[in-house]
Amino acid sequence: MKFIFKLFMGLQVYLYRLSKGKIGSEMGSFKVLILTTKGRKSGKILSNPVGYFERDGGYLIVASNAGQLKNPSWYYNIKGNPNDVVIQVKDKKMKVKPEIILGEPRRSLYSWVVSQAPSYGDYETKTTREIPLVFLKAE
Repeated sequence: MKFIFKLFMGLQVYLYRLSKGKIGSEMGSFKVLILTTKGRKSGKILSNPVGYFERDGGYLIVASNAGQLKNPSWYYNIKGNPNDVVIQVKDKKMKVKPEIILGEPRRSLYSWVVSQAPSYGDYETKTTREIPLVFLKAE
């Protein structure tokens, strides 16, 4: 199952890049960007399709991991290598500065996210961890 998931994600990243976002930039009601990070352990360059919200001149992503017990690996890569984060939004690639948002500053922002995409409220009920938000601003 993990192999099929990785294959699907790789195909989505490939088609997104090949079509400059004409394929894969939306998934249902979500806008999707390609998040590229440097592996905190491996040092490999890794890319993932991630849903986003435009806000305050940047891009807000949610490290929900569908409510799993652990954050997604890309979140740990951002924490470990914050200077090595690049995104592609449709045909536009940019190096970004990530800001991890937790605690009190996160509360009202997460409520806003849930108002835009109610499934994130469901994810929060599935886990005991605080689901981090990451704000990405072009450098």
